[in-house]
Amino acid sequence: MSANDRGDVPVEQPDGLPMRVGLGQFMEPTAERLRFIKQLGANDIVLNMYKYDDPDYEHMPDNDRMPLSGDGEWSAENLFALRKRVEDAGIRLHAIENVPVSFYEDVMLGGTKRDEQLKKLKATVQNMGEAGIPLFGYHWAPAGVWRTSIETVRGGATVSAFDGRETDTSYTHGREYTEAELWENYEHFLRELLPVAEEAGVKLCLHPSDPPMKTLGGIPQLARSFENFKRAMELVPSENHGLEFCLGCWSEMDENVAEVIRYFGERDKLFYVHFRDVEGTIPVFKETFIDEGNYDEYAVLKLLDEVGFSGVMIPDHTPHLEGDSDWEHRGRAYTAGYLRGMLTALRSEQ
Repeated sequence: MSANDRGDVPVEQPDGLPMRVGLGQFMEPTAERLRFIKQLGANDIVLNMYKYDDPDYEHMPDNDRMPLSGDGEWSAENLFALRKRVEDAGIRLHAIENVPVSFYEDVMLGGTKRDEQLKKLKATVQNMGEAGIPLFGYHWAPAGVWRTSIETVRGGATVSAFDGRETDTSYTHGREYTEAELWENYEHFLRELLPVAEEAGVKLCLHPSDPPMKTLGGIPQLARSFENFKRAMELVPSENHGLEFCLGCWSEMDENVAEVIRYFGERDKLFYVHFRDVEGTIPVFKETFIDEGNYDEYAVLKLLDEVGFSGVMIPDHTPHLEGDSDWEHRGRAYTAGYLRGMLTALRSEQ
């Protein structure tokens, strides 16, 4: 049964829309949260689903955790219920990102469950296409996101920080893996999944390693540099493969952000943007407010516009402000307002 057969919701779809500000970095689209997002002037969300198997959104109580079902494959029915829940609030579901690592850990590491996990990933991407969800963000970092401390920034707001000189050198997955192994596994993943994504009309979006160290826990971090991203995009060429462009991670790399934007923007590889920044670069950095990091945020916004980026920008990690929630809704509201203000100024200049 197709999404249209179930009764599609008439919300304008992403193609042809301008660069715009959305919200993300949460899993439960409660009525309260969706109202807050609309109050901020955003009409797009990106859901970060790194904890859940097949969530039953149709029966999800407001302001509560959703019940779970399934064993690692998101059904078309539940994905459609998710999309309808969001669109009933007048918001577009722009992307889903970060399935649980257990969905494809053996795919990344070449384990015994690789074929089984690939089968479920393919079904999930097919079901996303059937449900009308256009973007699927993923990472290639089995060791996950690493931070070593919590620090304070302006006014006592708290942020996460990383010091690579203090990381545990033990293996997270039992042994040391080689870079050649990870690249071989990654190419196999792309050759298996990209044809399914192309047929389903879903775009796959690669997120950088965070932090972009050479290795963590004995596992090479492939998505750690400009050159590695070029290689990742060229391994299996496809219009349906591009970047989940996390500015904070690129800032951590100490790469030339402007050069990166021009290169991938001119090739239509910037699918959506995580807009944040850090102070410092690997091996030592800390997150901070959008206006106090390494790069010129307005120059970055102008360059994104110049290369023709027309997707969604969401506040990514933000400082935890006084009275904030576990979703850091106040920190995200600050960043969303800052981005909307810069976008207004940009449009005024034009």
